[in-house]
Amino acid sequence: MKILIVHAHPEAQSFTAALKDKAIEVLKAQGHEIALSDLYEMNWNPVASADDFLDRENEDYLVYALEQRKAVKNKTIAPDIQAELDKLLWADLVIFSFPIYWFSVPAILKGWFDRVLVSGICYGGKRFYDRGGLVGKKALVMCTLGGREHMFGEGAIHGPLEDMLRPLLRGTLRYVGFDVLAPFVAWHVPYVSDEIRQSYLDECEKIFTNIGEVEFLKFPSMSDFDEQLYPQK
Repeated sequence: MKILIVHAHPEAQSFTAALKDKAIEVLKAQGHEIALSDLYEMNWNPVASADDFLDRENEDYLVYALEQRKAVKNKTIAPDIQAELDKLLWADLVIFSFPIYWFSVPAILKGWFDRVLVSGICYGGKRFYDRGGLVGKKALVMCTLGGREHMFGEGAIHGPLEDMLRPLLRGTLRYVGFDVLAPFVAWHVPYVSDEIRQSYLDECEKIFTNIGEVEFLKFPSMSDFDEQLYPQK
């Protein structure tokens, strides 16, 4: 299997990086092909702007998604975006490795989504969810956070983790067609013992040794809706 890991943590000695390294070690040992986009190391530019296009359809007014479509078709998209898009289209599985910041992903990773999930290839028109441009590919979120597990769930102080991750799992990854695997979460990472951290690494090893057995999250199908996207009766 061809696997892309998109890693977003500013510290190379972080536990998030240790999980990423463990995933690479285990997956390589099984013979998978690995590509890595370490966004901080790459000094990835997260800002979507007119500079992302070597040529413009409309020089007077920027409609970013429309310019993406033209630029990809005409090969006039910025080289850093094209390089990441090539990796994305090559991969069978994409693993996103990051710490949760403010109930979301780090800005540098959000900028990767903004710039790399281009309109016209990854989505567009009614090409979304199980008809998205990346149908047939898998995605897995591997994240760390500071909160304890009991702080998340129905009635808990932060609410369900699923609600926190919904914009990513559903609104981004499933939207462009990925089959989304159940996320791997390491809880309370800055404060736990080395023994608990080792247990997270062991769990990470188990998941990636048996990557084909990780359950998929369930989402509605486009076939459940009519042409105007009202629910089918």
